[in-house]
Amino acid sequence: MRILHVGKFYPPVSGGMERMLQLLCEGEREMADSRVLVAHTASARTAHESLNGVPITRVGSIGRVGAVQVCPSFPLWLARAQKDVIVIHEPNPIALVSYFLVRPRAPLLVWFHSEVVRPKWRYNLIYRPFLRFALKRAARIIVSSPSLANQAAALREFRNKCVVIPFGLDAARLEPAPDTSPEAEALRQRYPGPLVLFVGRMVDYKGVDVLLRALVGVDATTLLVGDGPRRAALEELAADLGLAGRAVFLGDVDDRRMSALYQACDLFVLPSVTRAEAFGLVQLEAMAAGKPVVSTSVPTGVPWVNQHGRTGLVVRPGEVPPLRDAIVKLLKDPELRSRMGREGRARVSTDFTIARMVAQTTGLYAQVESRVAALDEARV
Repeated sequence: MRILHVGKFYPPVSGGMERMLQLLCEGEREMADSRVLVAHTASARTAHESLNGVPITRVGSIGRVGAVQVCPSFPLWLARAQKDVIVIHEPNPIALVSYFLVRPRAPLLVWFHSEVVRPKWRYNLIYRPFLRFALKRAARIIVSSPSLANQAAALREFRNKCVVIPFGLDAARLEPAPDTSPEAEALRQRYPGPLVLFVGRMVDYKGVDVLLRALVGVDATTLLVGDGPRRAALEELAADLGLAGRAVFLGDVDDRRMSALYQACDLFVLPSVTRAEAFGLVQLEAMAAGKPVVSTSVPTGVPWVNQHGRTGLVVRPGEVPPLRDAIVKLLKDPELRSRMGREGRARVSTDFTIARMVAQTTGLYAQVESRVAALDEARV
């Protein structure tokens, strides 16, 4: 069975959506011929390559409009690709427009990773018609949590098509290991006090500004991993708040250092402020490392993943005092941190494994393909 995954980008391009696409494709390779079609971020020439056994076509881009790569030949490559099932990973403007133009016969699945948060007029005029066309034609719509299916406005008329398949995680790479434990200990020695960890892009919806304000007066060092357009402004805000040396911006780090950071920290914070944060894969990573999570009650899967009072604490988004109180509560109670860390690790090992995610996706592909075959046979 030939599965064509149509994403925005693919690793080594970083991002939660890109990481999940990689885990999915690599996990499916034993049961399906999974291939990837994405935009190139660095060349106008289309490139074909293989990464860990996954064939990838990176379609040449002539530039960028906002966050969208301009790939004039993307519809052509979508039409050419051999596929029994197409999976569009959304948000993905270039894929939606290409699908509208090409209208392939292969059955379509839409993996709805998150809502598009844009000015309403722009969304309704430019984006929504292409998304609705794909959702209407889709055999099934995959979402990572029940909350996303119930809360996303774009899915309101298509909820009968939604199938919940939670993201899976390679938890083994986050477990303490001999080669990373010394690095974790070195981090604890280098930075004073208990360690708070944030991981994510430096963009507005992540709520890093709220986190920085919540850290004023908190006796801890916060390590902030990630880069993005707001980093310089956030570093300036940290300095203005008197957090020099207590809020440390580390930029992007490799997997080895990331594992050490999860081991070294005492708690993890995801202070997102809008529904653009649909799931929060980094929550799972922290939970897999046995660390409690402080997150927010944005109307998505975020509070479904981090269960309040069990795996961490959930507070109202965008509000400084509740976020500060939750951080301080966990920092002052090692026993509570330990209990929530154990609960989080157990939840990941039962509900959020790669094996479970792959079994569900490949089962869905087979179901959709057989249904289409039965319909074709009935028409003969």
